[in-house]
Amino acid sequence: MNKPQHTFHIPVLGLAYTVDSPLKVARFGITSVVSIIEDEMIEKMREYHSQQAGEEYVPITTKDEDYRSRRVTAYLNLLDRIITRQMKQLKELPFAPGNDLTKYFELLPDNAPAKSLYLEMLTTPDGEAKNALQHRLRAKVVPGDIDVNIMSKVDNLTYASDGTPLPIEFSDALSAFRGFAKSNLTSSVVFSAGYNPRLYNYIENFTDFFPDSKGHLKKKVILKVSDYRSALIQGKILAKKGIWISEFRIESGLNCGGHAFATDGYLLGPIMEEFKNRRTELAHEMLDICNAANALKGNNVFPHPPQMRITVQGGIGTSNENEFLFEYYRVDGTGWGSPFLLVPEVTNVDPVTLNQLANAQQSDYFLSYASPLGIPFHNFRKSTAEVQRIERIEKGRPGSPCFKKFLSTDTEFTATPICTSSRQYQELKMRQLKDRNLSPEAYNKAIEKITEKDCLCEGLTTSVYLKEGIPVSHNLKAVTICPGPNLAYFSGVFSLHDMVNHIYGRINLLNSLYRKNMFLNEIQLYVDYLKNAMDSSLETLNQKQNKYFLSFKANLLDGIDYYQKMIPHLQKETESYRERMKEELNAFRQVLLNMAVPVPAESLG
Repeated sequence: MNKPQHTFHIPVLGLAYTVDSPLKVARFGITSVVSIIEDEMIEKMREYHSQQAGEEYVPITTKDEDYRSRRVTAYLNLLDRIITRQMKQLKELPFAPGNDLTKYFELLPDNAPAKSLYLEMLTTPDGEAKNALQHRLRAKVVPGDIDVNIMSKVDNLTYASDGTPLPIEFSDALSAFRGFAKSNLTSSVVFSAGYNPRLYNYIENFTDFFPDSKGHLKKKVILKVSDYRSALIQGKILAKKGIWISEFRIESGLNCGGHAFATDGYLLGPIMEEFKNRRTELAHEMLDICNAANALKGNNVFPHPPQMRITVQGGIGTSNENEFLFEYYRVDGTGWGSPFLLVPEVTNVDPVTLNQLANAQQSDYFLSYASPLGIPFHNFRKSTAEVQRIERIEKGRPGSPCFKKFLSTDTEFTATPICTSSRQYQELKMRQLKDRNLSPEAYNKAIEKITEKDCLCEGLTTSVYLKEGIPVSHNLKAVTICPGPNLAYFSGVFSLHDMVNHIYGRINLLNSLYRKNMFLNEIQLYVDYLKNAMDSSLETLNQKQNKYFLSFKANLLDGIDYYQKMIPHLQKETESYRERMKEELNAFRQVLLNMAVPVPAESLG
């Protein structure tokens, strides 16, 4: 497999925002990640891009056998064909200003070998030597990967039209995975949102995930993890099946887009330090287990240690921060997500939402509990979905119609799971509340907790339909968007060229808003999270929660001490920057020391 020459990737953004990003960036050597769980949107995008590419479109309908998996396979194969054509056309272009071939090399990081060769070619006089250099350069043009994402927690069983459950292999995540596994792609699947035994066991059914006679993998597994312990546990589980983890993708717990998976107060810096110190140990242990498992199965083993990449994403905002992660933590790559929501040639943000994001204030970004999964969710106050949610409440009709049912997990009132953002669930839950004789204050709090849930299945797909003029199902036009809080420091609309140049330090796109270092922004989020969690638990606090809060606070204080010792290594930053960072860390420490962890009532007796 050719190695892309860029040092960053574009992570999955919602359901639709990066669904076709490979068509826009792969030809420039940039890897991006496509969500493949929502098959209805995938099929609509296949129809749209087939027409755009002049290919015949043959629908795969809900009446066809295994339609969900087949839709994913067909769409990914379409992306692969189009990008293959794009690469062929790009390589045939002359080296002329402004075209895609020139843009390919201009976008590369300045330290890329191909960039040096390109600059040499530009200064070489016309003639045989220049032609030879151009020939060598064309050979170095490789596409970015079409990677896919499966959120492991989204894995409901599915049902036939008569209501009978379908076999387990037709569950949400397994169907999506099978679609990728049967595709022609040579790329990776990113598993996010934790461990799913059913999904992990299913990988063994597909030979593309096992090494060939030379130790090569046609398809690879990337695990998105929050800490070293999670990487070790999940990595061992898969290694015992003969599955190699080609990349551990560490994501800052609360400083990301979409769902925010809070750690127990463990901060990104100390987590990255452990990966740096133990990555060789991790790789050796995984290789021994993986090869032993494959030998037992009679499969090929890895004749040489395969690559195990360590990458990081979540809240990176400047080229200095980006470079520090490479130089100090020795990561193999970084992920830049939310800032690309302001790059319309890369992501699918409809014009109205794009304008809102481009002119947003810091207060417009907030951590909500809108997700039916019960996990904190980064939200945007001005989004049409948030406006619609509030309007429905004011009209006395809270909740959403539920058509897609990907997040239907609640069985409190029904035998078949329903979604907590659905109108059905919220009406049943509010009816239940009326029988509990709560005080007005307690009742209003409970109502707010019920009605803050919003439909993500529809809202996270709508934007691409509005942008491309694709008909919207059920006239549901409200847009949900989940930018990470880091987007507050970017204002305006940018080109791909602009954003890549920002990442590599060739220009600066940050707005005038004061921005703390990425590690301190994460601390701020965790301090706020801890305070809100303690405040909301006062009435129901128990010993377990008290222990959790004490541990959370202690871990944050340990992280602050770690960063104080790390500051001298921030050599690319100014002395005043480092001094201010020390002061801010001391301020956070004082806030935490003054923050009293609540004690359960039974402990006071």
